Amino acid sequence: MATGAEEDGAVDFGYLEGFCAGDQQVIAEVLATFREQAVGWVEALAASDVDQREVAHTIKGSALGIGARRLGEAASRAEFDGPEMLGPVRVELEEAIAAIEGYLTRIGGG
Repeated sequence: MATGAEEDGAVDFGYLEGFCAGDQQVIAEVLATFREQAVGWVEALAASDVDQREVAHTIKGSALGIGARRLGEAASRAEFDGPEMLGPVRVELEEAIAAIEGYLTRIGGG
């Protein structure tokens, strides 16, 4: 289970563990899916021919669903305030991906 310290990190794994009733297989699948989607989001955030607000909206929903509140908040700002707010989304997305990689390694799901 996650510790309170992780709640302040890029992803609150305690939130996700609670939502998934501690089922490590489900948690690993959810995080693996998020990680796979994140590859496309990184590419979309760098592209000039996509609707950045739509990408930010998608990231926001997915991030909040796994407990990545900082990423969700950054994506919300980018969605409503415009593309100049995408820098923090990129940073928070990288941090969330790194946290997920570490978590999956710890639970043997990576």
